[in-house]
Amino acid sequence: MTITRLPDPPTASAVDAWHTVITAAHAHDLPPRVPEPGRVETEGKLRRSSVSGRTVHLAATALDGSYDGVASLLLFAEEGNRHTAFLDVLAVHPRARRRGIGAALWSAVRAELTADGRTSVSTVLEPGGAGEKFAAGLGFENVLALGWYVQNVREASAAHPPAPQLPEGYAYRGWAGVVPDALADAFAQAHNAMADAPAGDTDEQAPSWDADRIRAAAQVIVDRGGVLLSSAVLHTADGSVAAYTELVLRDPSDARALQYDTVVTPAHRGRGLGRAVKRHMLGTVRAERPGVREIATTVADDNGPMLAVNERLGYRRERPAAVFQAELRQPGRG
Repeated sequence: MTITRLPDPPTASAVDAWHTVITAAHAHDLPPRVPEPGRVETEGKLRRSSVSGRTVHLAATALDGSYDGVASLLLFAEEGNRHTAFLDVLAVHPRARRRGIGAALWSAVRAELTADGRTSVSTVLEPGGAGEKFAAGLGFENVLALGWYVQNVREASAAHPPAPQLPEGYAYRGWAGVVPDALADAFAQAHNAMADAPAGDTDEQAPSWDADRIRAAAQVIVDRGGVLLSSAVLHTADGSVAAYTELVLRDPSDARALQYDTVVTPAHRGRGLGRAVKRHMLGTVRAERPGVREIATTVADDNGPMLAVNERLGYRRERPAAVFQAELRQPGRG
């Protein structure tokens, strides 16, 4: 077994080998009701890095050329996050576990972090699982408790009108893909309101959004083969975005969509706009994506307002999750 970097761009056989590992690990580690990642998603993430930084893909290669394990590390490029990184994947095929492959992958990941001068790294795991036990042995600690919540689209649509009437002075707007140019600046300003979302003790700072970054982030999803839907509530007096929510299909054939950010900007809170914009999105999904049966999202355990909104819209807690973080001692320090 050797640890190698994936070729850039990855070959079709490398994508297939990678996908085999993560789908096998998914089936072994997660409940059957959680859909496995599609190949479109897998290939997209291997071919197109995040707007947030540079991704390193590592594979534990067996003698026959198959992969026994894989790891993806995102090295943030933003000024305020160049000290930290995010471990997006570290998975070992169930047939190859308890052979030291996970430890070998972590050693290679740690070498990348050290070489790049990173002093911390975070990842998302399910508390109580084998992943947490492995991570705890490496010094990872739970710094932000989360939950996965799932909404049944058909049931929620039957229980709630597609889009409630908004207070005077507000209007709905929706689009697919990259934000229209006329809304880009206002949409970026609304994204910056995410800075006050619960973040626990994570080292990662909320990025600063502008129109260029908004467009680039949306284009990454599109380039990966996914679908991005956005619903917004505009304040008609000044054209600002008072609230928005984003929905992603990482593979167009997915039956479960992922709810990304939902934000109400501080000046417009207390008017029911968060619930309204999510119901507007629900109507869009029913009309434009009839194959989507569920919408899943993560919410921090201490984000009471969003938990209340989601509960009223029929979201139910599916399973726990958490952000785990490890502090890294650099050579010659401490």
